[in-house]
Amino acid sequence: MKLITFDPFRTLGLPGVRYIKPEHMHQHRDELTAADWLLFPGYWQINSLHYVLKRPIFPSLCSYHLGHDKVEMTRALQTACPDHVPDTLITAADKYGIAQILDQWRFPFVAKSVRSSQGMGVYLIENRQQLLDYAAQESVLYVQKLLPIVRDLRIVVVGHNVVASYWREGSGFLNNVSQGGRVRTDLPVPDSAVSLVEGLARYLDINHAGFDVAMVDGHPYILEFNRLFGNTGIPELNRNVQRAMHDYLLGATLPPSSDSKVSA
Repeated sequence: MKLITFDPFRTLGLPGVRYIKPEHMHQHRDELTAADWLLFPGYWQINSLHYVLKRPIFPSLCSYHLGHDKVEMTRALQTACPDHVPDTLITAADKYGIAQILDQWRFPFVAKSVRSSQGMGVYLIENRQQLLDYAAQESVLYVQKLLPIVRDLRIVVVGHNVVASYWREGSGFLNNVSQGGRVRTDLPVPDSAVSLVEGLARYLDINHAGFDVAMVDGHPYILEFNRLFGNTGIPELNRNVQRAMHDYLLGATLPPSSDSKVSA
């Protein structure tokens, strides 16, 4: 098995992996063509590696394309599992878009930058001026219903399976661990949330992602997923991720059945 990585930090636990700097990929065309897997390329590389060199990449093409920004992600989720996506409006950052939000939405609500992670670019909008300030710095407006929660779930998928799930709880608006949120492993994780994420990941062929899920009255809502997620949430998380990657890359070379269904 020939494995080439473009991100050595994401593949530290995998044996026999060769690292090639992304900017040097054209100097190693023969090696890339002979590889069984190309691991963690940059987004700008994937068209050349997949469509031109015809090599399998990890994470999957769907993980890259659907997870590229919140617009693509949300539209896919609204199509795949609309009952599990918070009410969301995506519109232009112009006077018409602002007027649409002011006409249809009540404060407070959540606004997000379409390309952000780790809780950055997420805002609580409580009045008109905050909306105008947000719109002034964005080209696309993304607003979402503020759910009545004090914590959310991080559910990690690698390969075809969930490898970790835990609660995150913040002291304020954000629950992200990178924003000061704390991990709660003393609370049970609802089976409905795990089942939803696992079924959705298989259905969409997302094989490396951290899903953020909110529970409202026992009903799971997917807030977003991150193709590149942090591994510091719980002890042994990094080791479990590396083990799951190893098993998937060396053993699960066939995609899941095309008749897989999303389970609610």
